[in-house]
Formats: sequence, structure tokens, C-alpha cells
Amino acid sequence: MLLHRSWLMLSTVAFLLCQFQLVLAQETKVTPLAAKPIPGFSGGEKEGAMFLVEYPPGASSAEHRHDAHVFVYVIQGSVVMQVKGGPELTLKAGETFYENPEDVHVVSRNASTTEPAKFIAFFVKTKGAPVLTPVK
Repeated sequence: MLLHRSWLMLSTVAFLLCQFQLVLAQETKVTPLAAKPIPGFSGGEKEGAMFLVEYPPGASSAEHRHDAHVFVYVIQGSVVMQVKGGPELTLKAGETFYENPEDVHVVSRNASTTEPAKFIAFFVKTKGAPVLTPVK
């Protein structure tokens, strides 16, 4: 049973990661770091998922939403982030960014055309929900 649950969780993370990568620039690398159910929340079973996002110089992602609480921590370089209706922010290593489940992420890109950027993204979302949904 435990092995089946672990396999199911790993399969879910792999599936969600594939959806997440489809929207990102082809060169952007997204590595899942952890996923774990989070009991005790109302409104359906929740899970936490953590990803390492690596933007090569000049890389960006298309407009999207996460339908999750997303906490971003920049670990290398700098990134430009903006949610619809909010200011465009340039974040350097050590700085953070937050998106709520209703936000539409209109800007997500490496601030540099010569240096790579890396950040950790931690999601609190409904279990089994997609990590990323493209916005048209």
C-alpha cells in the first residue's frame, strides 16, 4: 500500500511537471524537488510541491496561472515577476515573491540576457490539480 501510494505520488508529480514545462521556454529546466500531501486544510485534500526552476539567459514563460499559493525564493541571478494588476518586480538572489490562487502570472523571465537565473517555487495546491494552466 505504501509503495503504491509513493508510486502514485511520483507519477502525479511527473505528470504535473510535464504540464508545467509545456508552457515554459524550451530551454528552461524545471526539476521537482518534493511533493507531499498536507492534511488539515479545508476545501479538499491539499499537497505541497517544490520545484527548482532554471532560466537560461533571456528565457521567459508565457502568461499562465497556478491556481495555488506559490512562494518563490530566488537562489541565483535575478528574475522579473508580475501578476496581473500588480507591479513588475525584479528580484535578486535571496528575495521572495508570492502568488495567490487567483493571480494570473503575466511576467516571469530572467532579468539578464547573459547570466542564468534559478529559483525555488513552493506550491500549496489542491491534490491532483495541474501545477500550471496557460492563459489565452
